[in-house]
Formats: sequence, structure tokens, C-alpha cells
Amino acid sequence: MIETYLRQNALAHLGLEGREPSSDAAVRLHEKSLPTAVNLRGEKDDPTFLEAVNGALGLGLPVEPNTAAQNETLAILWLGPNEWLLVRHDVSPEAEAQLSASLRDALGDIHSAVTEVGESLVCIHISGPRAADVIAKGCPLDLHPSAFGGAGHCAQSHLSKTAITLHQLSNEDEGGPDYDLYTRRSFADYLWRWLSDAAREYSGG
Repeated sequence: MIETYLRQNALAHLGLEGREPSSDAAVRLHEKSLPTAVNLRGEKDDPTFLEAVNGALGLGLPVEPNTAAQNETLAILWLGPNEWLLVRHDVSPEAEAQLSASLRDALGDIHSAVTEVGESLVCIHISGPRAADVIAKGCPLDLHPSAFGGAGHCAQSHLSKTAITLHQLSNEDEGGPDYDLYTRRSFADYLWRWLSDAAREYSGG
């Protein structure tokens, strides 16, 4: 297990703490804390699998394509017919191991796979009335609610040259829209700089 004192956010070298945008900015960017993230695979048509996961998490797996389930502490993103990404923020480094252990205990011999992936990911949060416009500059997804589905939906795609998983958290009429963008840690610096540049048109970043 990685020592707590060695852990730092992927963008720590940019000193972003003192560069938070104003609350009324058209586009707001910030790096979320190191995510606790677990990749889960299993058979969505197996009720025993679904019940075991629900019992361990207190939250059912989303089985409709490109949807997400969320409560106060946990988000579950649909990645494929039999694959999900489980994410928590603002938790201790040990939380990832605890989350995966609770799933493995609950699943037992049920056909499944539980993999800790938090150390490989970064989460960049983008919000504000022009957030979707910034994303649209480099992403082929149509983020209009009639196409994407709005809050509670997610998709894997790419932004500029970077593979991402996009999760919409709120709609425009709820003070958003706002999105979580997950990408590989090695792409964090590039993606942040790309987003910051794309947001300049709207005086964001």
C-alpha cells in the first residue's frame, strides 16, 4: 500500500489551491481530491451478483447504458454491459482497500472481478454555464440534455487527445451544468492545460 505521506494530487505541481475561479465565472475548473476508485466486473443478469453488490454498498448498480447511481458518498458509473467504476472523494487512502475488501467479501465465489484503480486516475471538475461549450471543443459527445440525458448520465469518450470518462452531476436549472472528468493520471497536466486554454474564451480557468 502506498504511504499516506507520499500521496499527492496529480496537479499539485501547478499550485492550483490559490487559483480558484470566482463563483460566478462562466467556466470553473478544479482538481478533485485523490479518488478512491474501484473497477467492478460481473454479470448484470445475475441477480445474486446484483444483490451482493447492493448489500455491500447500500446502492444498486446502474444497468442502463451510460447511467450513474449516486448517494452522499459514492458514485457508480456504468462503463459497459458488465463493468462499472465506483468512485468516492475526500476519504482516507485506506478507503480504497476497505471498499474493495467489502465487495470481495460480499461477492465470495460469485463470478466477478474487483480492481483498485484510484492511484491511476485523476478527476477534474468543470462547471458553469459554459462548461458544456468548453467540453464540446474537443469531445464528440452531444451534451444537450435531449441527447446525453443530463444529470445522472455518464459516457466514455475522448477530449482532445485524451481518453476520458465523463459524469454529469447536475443540470443547468440546478446551478450547473457540472461534470466530473476522469482520465489517466499521466494525462492530467495535458488535460488541465487544454481545458484552461479552451475556457479562456469565456474568461474561465
